[in-house]
Amino acid sequence: MESAPAGSGDRPAPGDRGRSGSVPAGLPPAGAAPAGPGPAGPVPTGPVPAGPGPARPALAGPNPSGPHPGGAAPAGQAASEPVPAAPTGLPRTTGGFRTPGVAAESEDVRAGAPREPVLSVPQQPPAVGHVGSGPPTYDAEPTALPPADPDALDDLVADTVLDGARYGTSTLRAVSVRGDSARYRGEPRRDALLTARFGAGEQALVLVAMATGARATPGAHRAAAEACRWIARAVGRSHDRLADDIRAARRGDLKSGLHRLTDRSLGKLRASAAEQGVEPEEYTASLRCLLLPADPECRTRVFFGVGAGGLFRLRDGEWQDIEPRVAEATGEPVVGFGSPPHETPEGDRLTMDLGITTPPSPYEPAPRPPRPPFRFRASIARPGDTLLLCTGGMAEPLRGEPELAEYLTTRWSEGGPPGLAAFLADSQVRVKGYADDRTAAAVWEA
Repeated sequence: MESAPAGSGDRPAPGDRGRSGSVPAGLPPAGAAPAGPGPAGPVPTGPVPAGPGPARPALAGPNPSGPHPGGAAPAGQAASEPVPAAPTGLPRTTGGFRTPGVAAESEDVRAGAPREPVLSVPQQPPAVGHVGSGPPTYDAEPTALPPADPDALDDLVADTVLDGARYGTSTLRAVSVRGDSARYRGEPRRDALLTARFGAGEQALVLVAMATGARATPGAHRAAAEACRWIARAVGRSHDRLADDIRAARRGDLKSGLHRLTDRSLGKLRASAAEQGVEPEEYTASLRCLLLPADPECRTRVFFGVGAGGLFRLRDGEWQDIEPRVAEATGEPVVGFGSPPHETPEGDRLTMDLGITTPPSPYEPAPRPPRPPFRFRASIARPGDTLLLCTGGMAEPLRGEPELAEYLTTRWSEGGPPGLAAFLADSQVRVKGYADDRTAAAVWEA
């Protein structure tokens, strides 16, 4: 009978696996050195872990004749074969808690053989096309282009606008996308987006302006674009003073100054409507802006604007709706606090107001509808915050569909700011019942 190869040790036959003192096939007995190369010196001994282990797949090596029977290599050839890599199918647990990203150690690794480093990379959930109860009715991609006038090609509006920058401690991503309804009907995007930097160095001031034209009006996209250009021109001419006020935290001066600039810009829209011979309500836009100082020592973020939309903040994995609320008086007057006295100081009784509405005079113009209130908020950003400013087309599904908020939380909470393409994909995740244009600007704080 041929003797066993040198270095193989006493190995029981496969049929002796159930006998007392035997070990499973493929594993060396306790105290025996494993096959293959290993570090010089004595080999630590210890009991073989109890319990059946997963079957090892055959590893391809440089020997063309394939694996040797019985799992032992001839003498003199073990040094030329590669060390089998540690299996990575089972995660290592410590004290009953799973340690992600760390592979289980094989017997060869426990014996002191070198192993390859395994890195733990945070995984983001895959991008999705829609959330909610079902897919929206419209197609996911543009289908029809708006009509073009050969003599007014400057009036064309692109389907999607994408921009981004990084200044100080903040990273900016901004996008404006035509809604599903406008894509299907071949209508232009009513939302407008403008990003601009005024000044240089740490004295620079970044402006993000977005506007939405009035619904069902022919010049809605032009009004939105004009509103963004007018406010950008006004802010650019006063950017030095505005940057100083932001760094010095002069909230009162900021609010009054930005209110004045906003009224002036929207007033130019009303003047433009008069020149075109249309009603002011037909040539107007909601306007929402964000000011970001480039100074890394200043973490004040200023929002101001007029009209519908949303201002949200993602902090510690939770969305906060920080849209400024406009105080409205509700309820009946209270005596001494808003209601008129019952009689004059001379004792004359006052006439009772029966609440009958007086018809408008035919000689006076009808009163204009009240203008939307001015909104302002200056907040201090914390490291790890994500600030989101958006128009109504993005704010409404974010408030109305919790699944969209949860999805954006998982996408934007880990891994830092997304790239432009990833931000575009996240911002146009569709929700059934919401088909308006979407314009959003998100700021990640380092």
